[in-house]
Amino acid sequence: MSNQEVNNVDKIPTEQKGAFHSFLKSLASFSGDLSSLTCPAFLLAPVSLIEYSEYWTQQPDLFTDITTSDDEVERMTAFVKWFISSLNASYARRVPKGEWEKKPYNPILGEQYKMHWEDLNGSGETRVLCEQVSHHPPITGFCIKNDKHGLVLNGHTGQKTRFSSTSLICDQVGQCVLQLKNRGDEAYMFSYPSVTVNGIWYAAPYVELTGTSYVQSTTGLYCTIEYSSRGWISGERNHFKCYIRRNSNPKEYVYKIEGQWSGKSTLTPFDSKSSVPFLDVTELTPATMHVEDVENQDEMESRKIWQKVSDAIRANDTQTAGIEKTRIENKQREERTARLEAKKEWEPKYFDWVDQHPTVTNLQRMLTSTVKGKYSPATSGNWVIKE
Repeated sequence: MSNQEVNNVDKIPTEQKGAFHSFLKSLASFSGDLSSLTCPAFLLAPVSLIEYSEYWTQQPDLFTDITTSDDEVERMTAFVKWFISSLNASYARRVPKGEWEKKPYNPILGEQYKMHWEDLNGSGETRVLCEQVSHHPPITGFCIKNDKHGLVLNGHTGQKTRFSSTSLICDQVGQCVLQLKNRGDEAYMFSYPSVTVNGIWYAAPYVELTGTSYVQSTTGLYCTIEYSSRGWISGERNHFKCYIRRNSNPKEYVYKIEGQWSGKSTLTPFDSKSSVPFLDVTELTPATMHVEDVENQDEMESRKIWQKVSDAIRANDTQTAGIEKTRIENKQREERTARLEAKKEWEPKYFDWVDQHPTVTNLQRMLTSTVKGKYSPATSGNWVIKE
């Protein structure tokens, strides 16, 4: 164990120590996708995974800043700044200080999440709409819009989870396309990092990002964002290194951006030894988020579906949480069986699958021809919001 890791095993409630050790044994012997394993209640977060899409635009002012500059390089630089801020919101800021990473619920088929971020520094209202479009495999479709600045972020994400040594590794599959309507439909396609959950054996899980994210713009600019975790002997946690390049000249970078996605980073132009401050996410103030009260939500909205489970977890009533969670899962199985017997296909309410999305296909072609075998998307399709 690293001297910076925390051991919470002695703090596990007595009645749940058996469940925790059984969970560890299951991890050690399990092969395949781990999403089907039952997690001990004290490691559960009282929230569905579908809500995590909100964190992409917790800083709506950085989101809308992407459209501000008339210079395409500066727009890509603004994109990277927003993207790094979204990583911090998604994987660091959302975990309360002094607490540990916990497993959210697996969204049920058709589960929905609706919210909006209020204006921050003239950003206008940014609306988020998510729907669980598949349960096996788990896939969430989402659309984030800011009408004032002409921004539409449309995409889908799924998770393939496996166990390696002492860590959980979650490969995030899917892709997103950000369109700038006020820039002649300029678009940016990007992929997600892999997530590694460490510290499970000590009941103090924490997240690190690994792998590489790719961003490709219709302007002919692309960037690679490489993530590295802290090593046994040296290195800092949550480190990233980003290079902005042109497809026409991939051997030379325009900018190098490097630092911590949970802290400070710097920007260095090509052929320069001088760096300038780029972003300090610890100084950011999130916008105010708004979600309808549960009593006013539709039956398929996330907080309505999981209300009794979440209330029980917050009250440390693990028995009731387990009973209510099982009830939801059994209802889903019954509905699936009924659809199979009726030979009826389930259809999402808000999203359609576009198998060969023209923007995705074009941007993938630009990127793969430049980075060769390093980027290999699983699909050229996308889940898009219904008009």
